[in-house]
This record gives sequence, structure tokens and C-alpha cells, in this order.
Amino acid sequence: MSRPEPLPRTARLLLLARVVNRLGAFSLPFLTALISTDHGANLTAAGLVSAAFGLATIPSRLAGGHLADRIGRRTTIVLGLCGCAAAQLAIAASASLTWAVAGAVLLGLAFELYEPPSQAIIGESVPEQHRVRAFSLFSAALAAGGMGAGLLAALLGRWDLRWLFVTDAATCLACALLIRLALPRDRPEQPGANQESTAVRPLRDRALLSVLATGTAYALINQQTVITLPLALTRQGLPAADAGLLFTAAAATTVLAQPLIRLRCATRLTTPVALALAHLLLAAGLTGYALTRTLPALLASAAVMSLGDLLVMGRIYALVTDLAPPGASGRYLAVFGTSWGIAATLAPVLGTQLLAHAGTTALWSAMAAFCLLLAALHLRVTPGSARSPQRRAPRKRRSIKPVAPPGLRR
Repeated sequence: MSRPEPLPRTARLLLLARVVNRLGAFSLPFLTALISTDHGANLTAAGLVSAAFGLATIPSRLAGGHLADRIGRRTTIVLGLCGCAAAQLAIAASASLTWAVAGAVLLGLAFELYEPPSQAIIGESVPEQHRVRAFSLFSAALAAGGMGAGLLAALLGRWDLRWLFVTDAATCLACALLIRLALPRDRPEQPGANQESTAVRPLRDRALLSVLATGTAYALINQQTVITLPLALTRQGLPAADAGLLFTAAAATTVLAQPLIRLRCATRLTTPVALALAHLLLAAGLTGYALTRTLPALLASAAVMSLGDLLVMGRIYALVTDLAPPGASGRYLAVFGTSWGIAATLAPVLGTQLLAHAGTTALWSAMAAFCLLLAALHLRVTPGSARSPQRRAPRKRRSIKPVAPPGLRR
């Protein structure tokens, strides 16, 4: 295993900033628990509030891609982080269910603004052959902050759930300051400077739509393990705050398993095969959630699932960046990112209903079966490469001229 090439300075600074942000990003999984315990809402109402948050993230993600091209990536990231901080503080200070719902919707509208510009910076500043590793490191950077986040969640959650949102707001502001001071100022293209690139329509790209469909299914499973886990633990007689320990185990696995991504046997896997293997690992971990009731066994299951997540996150964003025509990666990543908003809308409703009517074993067993189905589906429908002749022809007909990505010209 050869020594990897260092990432560009811009990418390294972005990774550091997101570690700071991730250190406090543990409040969202406890939104339903806060609404249930502090505001007396039942499971159905709590699920609907989380669904409202998820629905609001869809226009947030699309707006993030649009704003990144219009006002600049650094400015968009800072705007999104500050908006998240304001919403987190509103939720922490909410005196009624109405104010908590308003804070959750505001959080959703700001929550995804910074993702498309962040991912576009990573994808466009790193050579194509290193994108899988770069996105894996991006996932590991978030996980590194997540290790501390999980421990803080386990500590603060036993004291008062509202302090989770206050701490999250503080780290959002710290990350915004670091981004503002450390990242170079970007210069977005002026309207009309590249009219040909504006004709790109991601929703007409069949390969992207295929990846969007399977990505939404994966995101739905992922969100179940984030949003529903604290409630599921209470059903099993464990403290909801123990979810923080499971998140920490998953984050530690993501960081420690990074060398596996660079092994020759892993790099030689095609994208469909890698994603199928990832979903088999997810199915194994979810089966552990369904069958075990002790904390050590749940921690082991979380670690297995994290290996699957690591394979998915590295491959999927590199594939979407590769599918995008030159100059359009931000819009492609924004469209693909709506999968998380769709999943965040559906996951709380489906998860709370399954918990209420069938229990934790049925919930996790259903998700494991869904993963097996997705593993088979990836082998059939996921594009293996965006550089095949079939992919090149549409780009030639659209006459997209290569342009340097805005904000990263040297």
C-alpha cells in the first residue's frame, strides 16, 4: 500500500472546519426525544415534527447548490452554518410545542445549505483518481468530530437535552468563523458568463436518477439508525442517551478503518460491487440491532454498520461528481443530496409507526431486509463508470465546454 498523496490545502482546511462543526452535531437524533419528553408529544406527533424538518431540507439542499454558484461557496457555507445556529438556539429556548416545530422547520431550511458547496470543493479540488479517498476522508473527518460528539451527547443528554442544541449551535458558529477566516475567497461566475453550462439539467440524466433512487433508499436506512435509535433504546429498557455511545463506536470505526479503503482489494472493486458489499454489511449490523439487547452487542453491530457506511460514502459522492458535466458538479451533488431530505421526511414517520405497532425487532429486521434488496439492485442498475462511451455521447451533444470551477481557479 503506497503512501497517499496529500489533499489540496483548500480541501484540508474544509475537513478541519467540518470536524469542529461535527463535534457538536449530535442534537438532531434527540429532536424527537426532546419533543416527547419536554413538550409531552406522543410518538406520532414527534415523528411528524421530524418529518417537517426533513421536508424543509429538500429546498435547502437545492438552494445550497444554487447559492454556491451565485454568491460563492464560502459565503454559502457560512450562511448555512449561521442559520443552523439560530435554529438550534430557538429549539433550545422553545417554551411550547409550536415554537419547537418552528425551530425544527427553520433548522431544516438552513441545514443543507452548506453541503453542496462543501462537496463541490472536495470533488473539484481533488484529481479524479483520488476522489474516492477524498470523500472517504471527508466522512472520516466528520466521524472524528462525531466521536467527541457522541460522548458529549451521552453526558449532556443525561443532564438536559436542551443543552445538546445549545452546544450544537456553538460549534456551528465556530465552524462558520473558521471557514470565513481560513478558506480563500471564491469568485462566482457572473450571470451569462457561461450560458452553456446553465443548460445542464441533472434531472434528465438517467444515470443520476438511478443513483438518486438507490441513494434515497440508503439514506432512508441511515436516517432510521439516527433518528429512531434513541426511541428504540428506550423501548429496550436502555437510556436514550446511550445512542451517543453507539454513534461514538460507529465514528471510531469510520476513522480507524480508513486504511482499508486504500487496500488493493478494495480499490479494485467496481462501484456496483463495492456498494453491494456495503449494503450486506449494513444488513448484518441491523440484524444485530434486531436480535441483541445488551450494550456491548449493540456497539459491535454499530461498528459493522459503520464499515458499510464508509464504503457507501466514499464511492457514491465520487460517482456523482464523475457523472456531472464540467462545471455542473454543484448542481448534480445538490440534486443527489435531496435523497437525504426525502429520507429525513419519511424516516421519522415510518420508524415511529413501526416502533409503535410492531416493536424494535420488526423495525430493524425490515431495514436489514431492505439492505439485502438494495445490494442486489446495485449490481443491476448502478453505473460502473461515468467515462464509458455511452456516457460521453450525451455530453458531446450538449456541447458543454470545460470551465474551471468557480472559487477554485489558480
